[in-house]
Amino acid sequence: MLKWGTNTFSTSVDSVPRAVRVGLLGRVHLDLPLLIALLLLCAYGLLVLFSATGQDPHKLHQQLIRLGIAFAVMVVTAQIPPWKLRRWSLPLFGIGLTMLLGVLALGEIGKGAQRWLDLGVVRFQPSELLKVAVPMTLAWYLAERPLPPSGSRTLWAVILTAVPVLLIARQPDLGTALLVAGTGIVVLFLAGLRWQPIALLGASAVALAPLLWYFMHPYQQQRVLTFLNPESDPLGTGYHIIQAKIAIGSGGIYGKGWLNGTQSRLEFLPERSTDFVFAILGEEFGLIGILAMLAIYLFIIVRGLYIATQAQDTYGRLLAGGLTMTFFIYLFVNTGMTTGLLPVVGIPLPLVSYGGTSLVTILAGFGILMSIHTHRKLLLP
Repeated sequence: MLKWGTNTFSTSVDSVPRAVRVGLLGRVHLDLPLLIALLLLCAYGLLVLFSATGQDPHKLHQQLIRLGIAFAVMVVTAQIPPWKLRRWSLPLFGIGLTMLLGVLALGEIGKGAQRWLDLGVVRFQPSELLKVAVPMTLAWYLAERPLPPSGSRTLWAVILTAVPVLLIARQPDLGTALLVAGTGIVVLFLAGLRWQPIALLGASAVALAPLLWYFMHPYQQQRVLTFLNPESDPLGTGYHIIQAKIAIGSGGIYGKGWLNGTQSRLEFLPERSTDFVFAILGEEFGLIGILAMLAIYLFIIVRGLYIATQAQDTYGRLLAGGLTMTFFIYLFVNTGMTTGLLPVVGIPLPLVSYGGTSLVTILAGFGILMSIHTHRKLLLP
């Protein structure tokens, strides 16, 4: 019987292990239910994105190319056995940290932030790599000894998370920093860490919040103030949130219809194809459309957690659970900031927002999930 957070599992004496293979998809290590859900979500997202980009076929074509590359990365990643992923966890973490230091020294500046590395052939954000490398490294570190982790091991896990978080926040990229920090907390929780230490970490963060305020950039401070009272500057800093709320509210139950959204078509809503694409969904497809998309998201998250419970070692369980909950945090933060429930921190709607780097990172994570599930051994009596 498998147990979460343990290093061993027991079976009957006569059980015979054999590799799981289910048809063609099993041979190429793809999980069919998860693959179908991801394809449905991306197809639905392309419909919304086509409207959000002003029916621009060029941008839609670019997004299709990016999705093709991201799915190819997912398929390749799914072929890597979990034991190899475990071996590469720490080197990948080291590469990610080195790249973050490279960004601080040589990174390109765009929109007031220094987040990108230009290697000539490709331009990308190294912080995206840490969204996968951090849960991989924490899973590797915590799986070395029995769980729940001791106080010293918990401290080292916090340090392993805090170093990339601080480097990412320095860029500045507060949204990604919070996402990576949340991933670390989730892996610690899945490792069996009790609520008391987690509550202590939360209380410490709240206590340090006034001090953090003085290290924030002026625009970041303004985002917090705008979140607390967006109507204080309706034509300035509060404009994004107010227009997003108008778009979602005007959609009603059934929406205005595909390509009929006024907030998008008349360009009232800024960043409508990236951070605020969820508002376009609400305006054109209404509550029904939002619930349909959330249902697909929910299935993906539940499937990911199921894969985590079926993993046959601690590393696989922690990594699968951490990657799944990272996907959930993506969704939670984006929908929260679009509806005014959270400050605007620049987190895209996963697999829907226009862009390339996050697509590759997210689908690489799902490739790891498929690898964990399809490389497992099936135990039969």
